[in-house]
Amino acid sequence: MAKTLELIFETTAGKAVTLSVEEPREGITAPDLLAGMQSIVTHNIFEVEGSAFAHAKGARIIERNVVEYKL
Repeated sequence: MAKTLELIFETTAGKAVTLSVEEPREGITAPDLLAGMQSIVTHNIFEVEGSAFAHAKGARIIERNVVEYKL
């Protein structure tokens, strides 16, 4: 089963932005996510259309089954 961690932020312009991480580590907790996301905001790592990330809005793990067929 494929997993993707989505980190959802809001920019200073009020726009929602999602960062996706493929195959996140097992056992990650809400406090871990909040600390990491806050670090991204505090260090002003990303900018979208000239707007910095203002705050963490949410996070989720998406699980999906992938079946590949070799043709």
